[in-house]
Amino acid sequence: MTDNTMAAGAAPAATSSASTTAANNTTFAVILSLSFCHLLNDMMQSLVPALYPILKDSHALSFTQVGFITLAFQCTASMLQPVVGFATDRKPQPYSLMAGMGFTLIGLLLMSRADSYPSILMAAALIGMGSSIFHPEASRVARMAAGGRYGLAQSLFQVGGNMGSAAGPLLAAFIVIPAGQHSLVWFSGAALVAMMVLFQVGGWYARRRAAQKPAARGNAAVAATRAPALSRGRVIAAVAVLVALLFSKNVYSASLGSYFTFYLIAKFGIDVQTAQFYLFAFLVGIVAGTIAGGMFGDRVGRIPVMWFSIVGALPFALMLPHANLFWTGVLAVTVAMIMASAFSAILVYAQDLLPGRVGLVAGMFFGFSFGLGGLGAAAMGQIADVAGIETVYRLTPFLLLLGLLTAFLPRHLGGVPKVAR
Repeated sequence: MTDNTMAAGAAPAATSSASTTAANNTTFAVILSLSFCHLLNDMMQSLVPALYPILKDSHALSFTQVGFITLAFQCTASMLQPVVGFATDRKPQPYSLMAGMGFTLIGLLLMSRADSYPSILMAAALIGMGSSIFHPEASRVARMAAGGRYGLAQSLFQVGGNMGSAAGPLLAAFIVIPAGQHSLVWFSGAALVAMMVLFQVGGWYARRRAAQKPAARGNAAVAATRAPALSRGRVIAAVAVLVALLFSKNVYSASLGSYFTFYLIAKFGIDVQTAQFYLFAFLVGIVAGTIAGGMFGDRVGRIPVMWFSIVGALPFALMLPHANLFWTGVLAVTVAMIMASAFSAILVYAQDLLPGRVGLVAGMFFGFSFGLGGLGAAAMGQIADVAGIETVYRLTPFLLLLGLLTAFLPRHLGGVPKVAR
């Protein structure tokens, strides 16, 4: 009888263990699927700035007009992402991820055939719109699939996007630049693959929500009504500081991402393909910095990472305009690594400031990341037209002094000092 009892007890335990393992494998597959789609999404987006030298020459564009392409591309994402995040916090849309990728597909097809400046702007805006729909809801699904390991899930999701951004210029150097603007149509296949994967993710999301609907509603209600440990005024001030940090970081990043190839060509006389390899190295630095920032943020806290990321990049950014070609590449990668480490820290800190608003926070900060960079790119383009591209790289490092505002961030949130160490 004892043996039978033991066997009876062992069977449910084995079943439970197998179910847990299967659930973990399923959710890990969902996170990796989201990361893969993030890679494809950001790879397709990064083809737009990589195409700038071709568009500038073939359509006789000024630097200001190039800057406004970036503005159109990024501001659709900036303006729509918080709206999408707010709406999906209230009513999640499992299949909106696939719909967002559809906008990117249409934008790519239009960009490949664009023969006028207005059509280029429209195509860039559609690609940005696809990104605005993808990011907030994808962040929510990654968190849902995290099984409590939110840092790991966010890191995997973010690195997928960074790798896609880094791959874009490399693909442009080998495919788009030799074959021309029309070759963008070949990348529409990546959008179709992402749509198929996201359809499967949307099905998992819908089933998970249906199975956990009562608990999810209760948790959302608690999170929405929970009073923060900080006063409303201090929360608003802290969010304003985070936005200022993003402004300083992303305007400088936009000056590198949008005009780095032009700077290298103008100053060192290298060809477009070689300049694209330097841009690729810069974007690889962003990938490495994101991973390192997430690791150190969990160990030493969010605020020290923010300090290091913004202010620590300043001396290297100041040296960059005075370096030769080799050291320009080294310094650009160093600045990219240091500055990229801040984004995950800023995002997690903001989520702690605004509990229960995962979509809104993701929309706000992914959106500001796009939009502020777009505004900066447009302004930098005007400066480049008037004073020369090298002037941009002499002035923009001083924006990093806004990193000193980190001193005004509260060190303790929700009574948990560990969050903002």
